[in-house]
Amino acid sequence: MSGSTAAEPWIRRSANPKLDRVMVTPEGVSLNVTVAAAGARAGALALDIIIILGLIFLVTIAGLTLLWGLGVAFDGNLENASGPLQLLAVLWIIAVFLFRNAYFLYFELGDRAATWGKRAVGIRVAARDGGRLTAEAVIARNIVRDVELFLPLVFLTSGEASGSMTDLTAWAGFLWVLMFLLFPLFNRDRLRGGDVIAGTWVIENVKKNLGDIVAPSAANLSNDGTAMVSRYQFSDDDLSVYGEYELQTLENVLRSDQNEALQKVAESICQKIGWEPGSGDERAFLEAYYTALRARLERSMKFGKRRKDKFSPHE
Repeated sequence: MSGSTAAEPWIRRSANPKLDRVMVTPEGVSLNVTVAAAGARAGALALDIIIILGLIFLVTIAGLTLLWGLGVAFDGNLENASGPLQLLAVLWIIAVFLFRNAYFLYFELGDRAATWGKRAVGIRVAARDGGRLTAEAVIARNIVRDVELFLPLVFLTSGEASGSMTDLTAWAGFLWVLMFLLFPLFNRDRLRGGDVIAGTWVIENVKKNLGDIVAPSAANLSNDGTAMVSRYQFSDDDLSVYGEYELQTLENVLRSDQNEALQKVAESICQKIGWEPGSGDERAFLEAYYTALRARLERSMKFGKRRKDKFSPHE
């Protein structure tokens, strides 16, 4: 087998070894991951809140511009423009609601599973069971965020603005928010309440250069002088059984360079495509399959066709 057990793992080890974990995928493959530090999560949340406030500010400026336009159109008599004003107010409320909620849902449901704030600090959301991050999990963790943070802050702000806020209520709201903000510090996986309920966690997302890791080994020559990749030829049916999620999982396995994981995945792929699994050449087989599958998926993407995982319909 061309892989070496001394190869460097695909994911950077954290400065704090207590945050290093082993995640087992549904296929039984063990992958090294690093849980995001509490400081990184707090920084990402702060950036996201700043971005959301910035978007709300832009929408507010646009609304005020439209309001000025209505004043000009009605010669300053806005009482005659009650209908457009009400519509404008409703649109502003909807926009603020979407920025506060849909912002997180949209980005965490994407391929990167990370908001702009998370991308900036190099972290992402993942399922703790090693499977694909589902829409249900993302929705659940973000609904809980409302209860943890946004709704108490809105309650405190509105109460202070109306003058109905008592000292006891203010302290209760402050302690509520503080409790949930500090919750990740009191569990080993740095989970917040939403992660506990949704079965997710936030891990470090190290950028990977595919060609630097996979291609050099795949281009090595075998003992008989032939290129390893050329020893395996896959039909379109062989490659159509998997999608982008499986490609990423295979990439992680190749980067981890763990013999047991390579053997398990090679046997699983052979069983899936109807091949007879060999022995001692698992890495060469997986590199060849990875290269062919990646090329197929990239060709499909050029024509606007994407297959996210093996459960998605074939092109």
